[in-house]
Amino acid sequence: MRLGLQVYLKMEALQPTGSFKIRGIGRACQLSRSEGAQALVSSSGGNAGYAVAYAGRQLGLPVTVVVPRTTSALMRDQLRNEGATVIQEGASWDDSHAVALELSQDQHVAYIHPFDDPRIWTGHSSIIEEIEQIGVNPDLVILAVGGGGLLCGVLEGMHRVGWQDVPVCAVETQGAASFSLSVRTGKLATLERITSLATSLGARRVASQSLIWTKSHAVIPWEVSDEDAVRAILSFANDHRLLVEPACGAALAVAYDRAKPLADFKTILIVVCGGSGISRQLITQWTSQLGLS
Repeated sequence: MRLGLQVYLKMEALQPTGSFKIRGIGRACQLSRSEGAQALVSSSGGNAGYAVAYAGRQLGLPVTVVVPRTTSALMRDQLRNEGATVIQEGASWDDSHAVALELSQDQHVAYIHPFDDPRIWTGHSSIIEEIEQIGVNPDLVILAVGGGGLLCGVLEGMHRVGWQDVPVCAVETQGAASFSLSVRTGKLATLERITSLATSLGARRVASQSLIWTKSHAVIPWEVSDEDAVRAILSFANDHRLLVEPACGAALAVAYDRAKPLADFKTILIVVCGGSGISRQLITQWTSQLGLS
């Protein structure tokens, strides 16, 4: 990235479902089946639901995914192609979550939360174990935050491998920055609404554990604009010939824009979290909408 730094990219965009979500969510689905679940329900604007649909098909379990109205037709089609039943309800993920909980009342149906579940965090923690096994030792980790599941998993993994002193830069887009607001206020904050186009970062309230982690680990909240995130995914596509969502672009923007959190570090690790809700048509739409074309 021409930063004068050593940059490592953890390419979670190359997972079977296009994002890191399959790690923790796949684990939660497997555990749910072993505990007797005969069907799975998820609420997700995209990647988490896609991971549940994929895992459910692999495990032979029927899946229902409740998505908000902001979910693209592309993602809805991808969910259906995995055999999932798709229900579109609510203006944001929080609304879909409430509907999914109602659908999960049967004792044989397991609700797979998209981010707030210790089983999921442990699955995501394998990201760090893999990196540590090949001898990479960054002095800063950069990742995107939506609901906080990736952050909780990465921090769990970092403490498991002895990276307690390595700071984490937790990046959100403006208009979806519930974690940053929670850190500033010192308590879990709920956004009135999501206004960012990075809808897969669109949790109005993050997992409580993500804020708890800030008491025992150095976490640097950082916000970027939608324009920054989209410019970053365009640059990343040019550099690596790979499309990722604006949610992933938020983390990449810190590097591409040489943002302030990089100032004191020499070796950085970026979790390229990916995202399956991306297409050339959507990129064209966003660049036009933001005046970047």
